[in-house]
Amino acid sequence: MINPWLTFYGDDFTGSTAVMEVLSRAGISTMLFMAPPDVSILDDHPHLQAIGVAGVARSKSPKWMKAHLPSILQSLAKFKAPVLHYKVCSTFDSSPNIGSIGVATEIGSALFDKDWVPLVVGAPAIRRYQTFGTLFAADGQQVYRIDRHPVMSCHPVTPAWEADLGQHLSQQTPLKVKVIDLAMMKAGKSDEMIDHHLKDGARIMAIDVLDEQTLIEAGRVIWRDGKTPKFAVGSQGVEYALVAHWKASGLLTEPSAELPLQAVDQLFAVSGSCSPTTADQIAFAESQGFQVFDFDAATAIDQTALNVEVARAKKSCLGLLSHGHDVIVATARGPGDPAITRMLNAIEASRISAQTAYERLAEALGKLTKEICTQTTMPRIAICGGDTSGHSLSALQATALAFVAPIEPGAPLCKLYSPETSGIDGLEVTLKGGQMGTPAFFVKAKGGLKS
Repeated sequence: MINPWLTFYGDDFTGSTAVMEVLSRAGISTMLFMAPPDVSILDDHPHLQAIGVAGVARSKSPKWMKAHLPSILQSLAKFKAPVLHYKVCSTFDSSPNIGSIGVATEIGSALFDKDWVPLVVGAPAIRRYQTFGTLFAADGQQVYRIDRHPVMSCHPVTPAWEADLGQHLSQQTPLKVKVIDLAMMKAGKSDEMIDHHLKDGARIMAIDVLDEQTLIEAGRVIWRDGKTPKFAVGSQGVEYALVAHWKASGLLTEPSAELPLQAVDQLFAVSGSCSPTTADQIAFAESQGFQVFDFDAATAIDQTALNVEVARAKKSCLGLLSHGHDVIVATARGPGDPAITRMLNAIEASRISAQTAYERLAEALGKLTKEICTQTTMPRIAICGGDTSGHSLSALQATALAFVAPIEPGAPLCKLYSPETSGIDGLEVTLKGGQMGTPAFFVKAKGGLKS
């Protein structure tokens, strides 16, 4: 049995495919599973160099994490890869009560019983940067400190209140956080800093990444000898860093030319994101002839009303698709959409929690996606939003995803494996986080516009 180089758990589905994209484009054979596979999977796929599991921890409580994550991470640890990566959002979405990165780090650290955990969030390829422990992220043409980011600072579930990652994590874990800063990295003193911080009681090392030099160095720090199992936390910056180091050290050669994205006749998309980035993408697609169905998210407070809305959406979408249109189902068109206010007011007037309403909505969109896919010959779909992606793939009874072609960084085209669902196995799907992609994303996803 060949041991893979890396295993990973993604705390949401969109982020999981982003990791697979980085590895696959580097020539590293990767498969993403919806549940932890047994090590015997390598008997059927002996070529696999990376194995991932797409999860939902980002939307879960610490109690849920403590109940579920240990067994998942232990399953991945059985592959004996040099690195097990707990993948988090590149904007560090988390809080003490929801998606706690601190709790996840504690669980992984205890499993490996090692002295420290590398944390890499910066990824210049997707315009995420960490300098002196502070996280920055782009929005449009401008880069912001994450706590001043026009979207993430007012995120509806996990608003970014602090850009200093050590301070951010201090609300989630007692584990001491120290920074391996870019000045010392560029001076070749990363190992010296690690030793110093270990003597000071540090358990988490937040590694600065600003440019190619610091990216390669971050990869070296994570990899070290490539033999001692290491638990790492971070965005797809972990994979970008490892790939950069593997290439720089001669462990990895340049991959063969990848297949270009092929155009399809129709695209069906569903969006549960209220991000302005996604709103711009919907608007651009609409200007290019896409039809948009505005799904009434406020119906999520009442299951009967929600079922009626799903039926209304299904009827409308099937009609539009039958006439050759590309279709996007959207719950909102940006953070200022009155639809969001209506939903928040409906939640406030009801007896259910916001989390319950959002879960119901995501489940409904997943059900709609399955019904559209099983009642048409749709060749390709796009799903926006982490929760929506997770529920949609669950509804489609997906077992695994494999990389097909790039669309835009962080949102690749994948092949879906669903042997139990008639007409779904082999479907092409792209999963996109709310903040990912250019305005032309949906048009590119169809294959109508080249990158």
